[in-house]
Amino acid sequence: MSNNKIGSVTVVPLGGIGEIGKNMMAVEVNDEILIIDSGVKFPEDDLYGIDLVIPDMSYLFENRDKIQGVVLTHGHEDHIGGIPYLLKKINVPVYGTKLTLGLLRGKLESHNLLSNSYLKHVYPGHSAQVGSFKVEFIRVNHSIQDACALAVHTPAGPLVYASDFKFDQTPIDGKMADLHKLAELGDEGVLALFSDSTNVEREGFTMSEREVKKTIDEIYEEAERKVIVASFASNINRIQQVFDAAMKYDRKVALSGRSMLNNVQIAKDLGYLDIPEGMLIDLHEVKKLPDHKVVLLTTGSQGEPRAALTRIARGDHRQISIDDGDTVIVSATAIPGNVKAVGRTINQLFKQGANVVYEAVSGVHVSGHASQEELKLMLNLTKPKYFFPVHGEYRHLHLHAKLAETVGVPKENIFIPDLGDKIRLTPEEGQIEGSVKAGRVLIDGLGVGDVGNIVLRDRRVLSENGILMVVVTINSQGKVLSGPDIISRGFVYIRESEQLIEDATKKVEKALSKCEENNVTEWSVLKSEIRDALNNYLYNKIRRKPMILPIIMEV
Repeated sequence: MSNNKIGSVTVVPLGGIGEIGKNMMAVEVNDEILIIDSGVKFPEDDLYGIDLVIPDMSYLFENRDKIQGVVLTHGHEDHIGGIPYLLKKINVPVYGTKLTLGLLRGKLESHNLLSNSYLKHVYPGHSAQVGSFKVEFIRVNHSIQDACALAVHTPAGPLVYASDFKFDQTPIDGKMADLHKLAELGDEGVLALFSDSTNVEREGFTMSEREVKKTIDEIYEEAERKVIVASFASNINRIQQVFDAAMKYDRKVALSGRSMLNNVQIAKDLGYLDIPEGMLIDLHEVKKLPDHKVVLLTTGSQGEPRAALTRIARGDHRQISIDDGDTVIVSATAIPGNVKAVGRTINQLFKQGANVVYEAVSGVHVSGHASQEELKLMLNLTKPKYFFPVHGEYRHLHLHAKLAETVGVPKENIFIPDLGDKIRLTPEEGQIEGSVKAGRVLIDGLGVGDVGNIVLRDRRVLSENGILMVVVTINSQGKVLSGPDIISRGFVYIRESEQLIEDATKKVEKALSKCEENNVTEWSVLKSEIRDALNNYLYNKIRRKPMILPIIMEV
């Protein structure tokens, strides 16, 4: 549906609604489309073998000629991780602040897209003209530097996309959120506010990043052996504090984890990290120093199976091991879906003799997201006509909608859309006008979208019940020449279940004999008979339903 009505704007959320992650939104005016962010989401336990989840971008690919560009709020994975998959199909300019684009460059390079990409640097406090859209980049505080809210000016009025934010009165880098600009926009009249809902369940204000500095200093002071700090590789402010404390307590810092090495190098090169000369050492130099002179900064704060901290906890890291009395700081909060993995890693570290300091028992992490009072402040500064809670699961969105009502936003002007809904806004009214294809696309290795619900169902069955392969050789008349041979994987150990497998083989032989008597030679029918015979027998015998895979060879 073309949106060419004067004085109106259409917004289409493609990610970040009813979920934490894969944030993405399209803004349409007069047959022009502006894309805000394109992030990834990390798979939960039911997505067997999946590496990443990205938004379904079908609508954008179908309307590629209308797209003017992409504007980015900040450099976190859930906001920029999907950009390479977008740029593989649509070559449009991407606008962002210096650190955001620095982190994106590394991603594009790994996808062999950097040479073809058109990246446009915008300073916080400045604006960019993207087609007919004027987009202002407004500094906010977050757990990564150079984070911005966006003001997208449209014929119907400005949209404020508040992204991930908090209002930190004492930020580590000394750069305050631009409250004045947000208030100025509010005085002029904001058409709609899209605001971060992640921490809406928390009362009060989110603590300042400086609170973590005190805790880290105390831990360093008490630590008698080596200190291992696990953090998000993109939390440059936190990484700076690790280096500052190391300087204060005369320790050297080594890095472990590819993303940590890459991000520290990028931030250092761009001037976002101040690392004294000689403080950063290679990992292989750690063993040459006394333990009380060493800090290891690693990935793995989310319990990722291949991350450095997880391998250290399992005892299979090639260069780093845990010794009694080592201190491990897990300086992050577990993302929904990662809680079990983080808990498992912490348990393994304790078992190896480490003193583990983590969020539940200390102040080693503060959130980068606004709590209730900051969310109210954002609403009161911008005074929007319409309000969209975004970046949260449905309970977060509904609680944020209630919060908006308490500060005076009329209930009828608050939208909690579904992914793909097209919401047309004018100064007089807002309404949903149809929807587009939206949802998730699964990334497995180099495959994009080739794993769907059927493959996931098969993986679930395999993980829960195992597989039985039945190999039969027949001639062209359907007569069995050899077999059936049954092979089990993840179902039973054949040597210990010989009688079960023997009886199952007889059931298959009986089914095949019946087919032979009835002159059945169609492979699909033979396979179906084998499956039915085994399914019924095994379920009645041991109440299990393995995947049954008949393999028929004809000679």
